[in-house]
Amino acid sequence: MNSNIKIIIYAVEVLVFILIFFAGYFIRKFFGEKHLREMEERAKKSLDNSKKEFENRKKEIELEVKDAKFKIQSDFEQTTKDRRFELANVEKRLVQKEENIDRKVDLLDRKEKDIGRREGLLVDKERSIEARHNEFSRLIEEEKAKLQRISGLSVEEAKKLFLQRVEMDAQREAQILFKTIEDRTRESADKKAKEILSLSMQKCAAEHVVNTTVSVVNLPSDEMKGRIIGREGRNIRALEIATGVDVIIDDTPEAVILSGFDIVKREIARISLERLLQDGRIHPGRIEEVVNKVKQEMEVTIKEEGEKTIFEIGLQKVHPEIVRLIGRLKYRTSYGQNALQHMKEVSVIMGVMAGELNLDVTLAKRIGLLHDIGKAVTHEVEGPHAKIGADLAKKYGEGPDIINAIASHHEEEVPGTIYAVLLQAADAVSATRPGARRESLENYIKRLEKLEAIADSFKGVEKAFAIQAGREIRVVVQPDRISDLQAMGLAREITKKIEEGLEYPGQIRVTVIRETRAVEYAK
Repeated sequence: MNSNIKIIIYAVEVLVFILIFFAGYFIRKFFGEKHLREMEERAKKSLDNSKKEFENRKKEIELEVKDAKFKIQSDFEQTTKDRRFELANVEKRLVQKEENIDRKVDLLDRKEKDIGRREGLLVDKERSIEARHNEFSRLIEEEKAKLQRISGLSVEEAKKLFLQRVEMDAQREAQILFKTIEDRTRESADKKAKEILSLSMQKCAAEHVVNTTVSVVNLPSDEMKGRIIGREGRNIRALEIATGVDVIIDDTPEAVILSGFDIVKREIARISLERLLQDGRIHPGRIEEVVNKVKQEMEVTIKEEGEKTIFEIGLQKVHPEIVRLIGRLKYRTSYGQNALQHMKEVSVIMGVMAGELNLDVTLAKRIGLLHDIGKAVTHEVEGPHAKIGADLAKKYGEGPDIINAIASHHEEEVPGTIYAVLLQAADAVSATRPGARRESLENYIKRLEKLEAIADSFKGVEKAFAIQAGREIRVVVQPDRISDLQAMGLAREITKKIEEGLEYPGQIRVTVIRETRAVEYAK
């Protein structure tokens, strides 16, 4: 019973399953066909829309093609029109050129015919000229023969005489031309040089200072002389040994003289002695202590003086050792002229001259201030101060223009720049101004005698006179032996010999005088 029920239930389940399966199949089929029909309708609508869009796009493209075709056709027609116009112009120009060429060909034909006719005439003229030339040569030979018979001179002798006269005339004209050029050049050069030098000297107002080799220390009383000498002279010996100068105690009332060539040492001795007199304690130990202290202060003073000078001139980037050497030159003299003052003067003068010539004023001042730097160590290094100064400038990094100017300012080397020439001029101006330097009478007389001897050594010189303290020499020549033009050459030769054989400050003017006098007596 139970098994039958189970079979029936199973059969019912199978039947239900089959019904459900078929029901699902028919439902899917119904809905699927409906969806398919909808898809077909949408596709058909989309196809219709695409066809319409295609037709529209096709029409637009056709319109664009027609527009482009019309534009291209218009451009082609315009270009063709322009090209035809250009071709027409070219054709017209070619026709004109052909006509011009035809005219030129005709003209050339006529000229060829004319040239041919002229060539015939030229041949005839050449023959005529040749005949005349032969005739002229024959006449010249006949004239030469006649001249030789009349003058009694051969052709060579006549040529020689003629060349001598031409040479004399040419030399005379050359001397006249040289004199004219020299006068013009000297006039303009002297005027410009005087302007520059006068302006330079006006801006350099220097004192007329003459330093000596002695210093005088005033004493409060003559009793201090004994204290300075000390017991058995020990104080004065200690002072001389410590300072390196001679202490002279003579009959001069209330004064002691310090003698020495080194101005720095003499200044140290003067300051030390004045301090000892103020202190009152004068004995060897105290003397040595004061002198050492003054030496230290002197080094500081020298440095400050160098820095002050650099500041006054307006220079920059100067080596400290050069600053110290500049300060030392405050106590150095040359022919009685203070070396530092001289260097300042030269610096100012060079600056003014450089400004007038549109040169570097700062460089010119630097050269002027450093040109005698070698004098600060001449007692330590052997050789001329110009070479020593150039070596110092090179050692402490100065430029080649400065080195050359320093080395050549006494003509021991050849000047390499215009600054070296300006330095020579400025140095001469500072050294030869009135009262700048002292010169011994003996050396002065010898220089004048040698100057006159140089002038007297030339032929035709009657007498020579050195005047203006040796700054000018006037040479009187024999008028029958020296002409006016020869006098100019003589002045140049005397000047050259003076420059080669004589040392002198500044410049020397040479004046040659030629005078012819006609003297008669009325009785």
